[in-house]
Amino acid sequence: MNLVVALDGPSASGKSTIAHILAKRLGLVHVDTGAMYRAVTLLCFKRGVDPKDEKKACELLKDADIKLTIDDKVILNGEDVTKEIRNKYVSDNVSYIASYKTVRLFLVEQQRKLADNLSIVMDGRDIGTYVLPEADVKIYQVASVETRAQRRYKENQEKGISTSYEEVLENLKKRDYIDSHRDFAPLKPAKDSIILDTSNLTIEQVVDECERIIKEKVKERNENIG
Repeated sequence: MNLVVALDGPSASGKSTIAHILAKRLGLVHVDTGAMYRAVTLLCFKRGVDPKDEKKACELLKDADIKLTIDDKVILNGEDVTKEIRNKYVSDNVSYIASYKTVRLFLVEQQRKLADNLSIVMDGRDIGTYVLPEADVKIYQVASVETRAQRRYKENQEKGISTSYEEVLENLKKRDYIDSHRDFAPLKPAKDSIILDTSNLTIEQVVDECERIIKEKVKERNENIG
């Protein structure tokens, strides 16, 4: 029986990092849905389309072949764009792309197919509420916007991405607002999500707690089946 774990939370809450480590530790496949939206955003720039132009952005979907590899690479139309999708101009515009219903439906269809066939940890913003409402385990990570900004700023520095802390903080505030106020599948925890505040936890501590939650839920599921 497949195991499906939904890991949600706001931007820069550490979802992808945690999901990647969890997947390796538990022998699951990691599906980074945020990377898929970033790939569509990048495609807009490559084709000279303003990401704020919903009609033109959605028209590009017919030319969007997005693949996620087991080693967490993102392939867009045959090109490895793993690093490119993390550029500032993509980060500044991805929430617009993610707010378009046509884009979400296009990518959600792909995400659900993966969940039908694999044991996965899928991270995003609406996995537990919309993409995979029947997920076996739902965890919603939270942290203060200041904590998240500091983490993202440090991450950018390590990757050689030139941004100030203030720029990162303002970007996250804007993304939080857009993500939580969009009409279709807004950012919010599912009613049966376990809320995990990571503000004062190390990555290792968060992974350990997520693993404990998952194993507890799996035990409950197996007991109910038995």
